[in-house]
Amino acid sequence: MFIKQIARVVGVFALLSAMCAHAQFAKPEDAIKYRKAAMTIMNTHFARIAAMAQGKIPFDAKVAQDNEEVFATVSKLPWSAFGEGTDKGDTKAKAEIWSDQAKFKAAQDKLLAESLKLNAAVKTGKLDDLNVAFKGVGAACKGCHDGFKDK
Repeated sequence: MFIKQIARVVGVFALLSAMCAHAQFAKPEDAIKYRKAAMTIMNTHFARIAAMAQGKIPFDAKVAQDNEEVFATVSKLPWSAFGEGTDKGDTKAKAEIWSDQAKFKAAQDKLLAESLKLNAAVKTGKLDDLNVAFKGVGAACKGCHDGFKDK
């Protein structure tokens, strides 16, 4: 129940922040902190799903769905924080984010599309469906990190 409440709060926050994303960052460092925080939350909730998909913990359809809802909501947040001036400072973002924005946008879109597939998969309550969709999201994350994040 707690995760659903978090998902609702994050959902409202996502809608509000999407409307005024660039204006909300007084300094580039604020944007960097914001996107890093969003990525950390995404990672935390996706890791819980991954543990089930990989058989490290028992599959629980409800827990998978709760975590996917948070992941899906938060996965919409970090992109607005890659604005002008956020390529310097405490970041591992590669210059390609700004020099090849079309490719970076395509990577974002890929993640969001795969997240929708994961959402549908967890709603079936079937581990096999989760496994297929989990791989798609994992590949989208890896593709973006490989292309746009320094190690």
